[in-house]
Amino acid sequence: MGNAESNAYQNHLSRFLPEEQTDIDGMFDTLSGSSGAAGAKNGKATKKTVTLAALQAYMREPLPEQMTVRLYNGMKSIDLTGKSSGPSEQIAKEQFVIFMSNLLKGNADEKITIIMRMISQTEGPVKGKQIQEFTEDLIMSLVHVLNYRKELKGWNLENTRDSASGVKALASQLLSELKLADGKKPVGPQLMETTFDQSVIEDWVYRVPQISTFLSVVIRQGFHVLHSLLDQAKDIINLVPGCKGIKGRGLISLFDIPSIIYINSHLPAELQHKWQLLFSSRVHGESFSQLCGHIVNKGPCIVILKDLDGYIFGGFASHSWEVKPQFQGDNRCFLFSVFPSLAVYTCTGYNDHYMYLNHGQQTMPNGLGMGGQHDYFGLWIDSDYGKGHSKAKPRCTTYNSPQLSAEENFTLDAMEVWAVGDLPESAVIKGKKSILDVDPEAQALLEMTGKSRQSDGLREPVEDDDDGN
Repeated sequence: MGNAESNAYQNHLSRFLPEEQTDIDGMFDTLSGSSGAAGAKNGKATKKTVTLAALQAYMREPLPEQMTVRLYNGMKSIDLTGKSSGPSEQIAKEQFVIFMSNLLKGNADEKITIIMRMISQTEGPVKGKQIQEFTEDLIMSLVHVLNYRKELKGWNLENTRDSASGVKALASQLLSELKLADGKKPVGPQLMETTFDQSVIEDWVYRVPQISTFLSVVIRQGFHVLHSLLDQAKDIINLVPGCKGIKGRGLISLFDIPSIIYINSHLPAELQHKWQLLFSSRVHGESFSQLCGHIVNKGPCIVILKDLDGYIFGGFASHSWEVKPQFQGDNRCFLFSVFPSLAVYTCTGYNDHYMYLNHGQQTMPNGLGMGGQHDYFGLWIDSDYGKGHSKAKPRCTTYNSPQLSAEENFTLDAMEVWAVGDLPESAVIKGKKSILDVDPEAQALLEMTGKSRQSDGLREPVEDDDDGN
């Protein structure tokens, strides 16, 4: 190994803390054990290397095979200067370390050559279709490895909707950020056939942080290295929020794992660590007073609903919901769609009609709304439970969102509300009493609606605090 090469290698090595270096050394030794165990020939020790077969054997369960091959192609692409022969089919220790250093600690410039080879084995520009396949593989691998390592924090593939459509939807959303040098964004079939050069992909990786974050998690969790150290950025630690309130209910959420990850990344940082189910129409019944009773004064919330045509969409409310005839909330609120496409629509600044909740008034509209104006909301659920609308011709004034439902006026199929972050102290009743024990108004409301004291049916199951699956 030449001097310059040795220095470059040492620089990469020095990015890792001593315990991280031990972690990476141990992983390389494990992977190269089968290929480097031949020992000495003619008194010379053979240099340990890693083969694709060894990598595939180790990764058989943690990662889908196509991702393992992409990681191998990325390692293989690292050019060790001064090598007498062309690229080897086996991975040297230096290549392994530089791969880890660039992808886990590097900037977009350092990552890009490796990512290009992970997208396509051949050098030069790549097609949109190849980028799509890489992005879908990456998201699928992320869900797979987090599930395999039991890192989904209370979510799992059984209590969420099918991940396959979520993977495609999130990949489409990330790909929609691809911008050609002239600033144009190709879409649909045109995107698949468009050719992108390295500088365009580098710009995309720089602007779309999910690509680097997902790669980092896939490598850390796939190889099981550097996954438990405190140096991890918040975007990795809170990639998936802890899930509370769904365990033991036999409920399948309207969210899928990729959409949970994407929506969570748009929440204020202090709210990203935990989601707690407050209301589900499938658990608590189809009643507007039940909805109000479960979501009022519970802190910031996510509302998600599905219409009878299968469209799934919702909104983030930055403040506790209050029943009153005025608009509430602030510019951190947003609307989103999950299916058939995944997108987040943030505030335009045009008006402050962020959130609205009213019940039992004769002069003002009764229902739950976000964005737009009375009778013309971006998202509206009527107090006559089951009806709603999403009006946007062409866009909602508050959030610049399009029509979120299949039809402008829709019929509700299912609805969930999740509290995000820690519940406000006022909502955490001491001794986990029923709200009915301490709130005579809630009791009176129930009696008015003919649901006198069936408190046992309404009490929330007390959950353990663990996030285990």
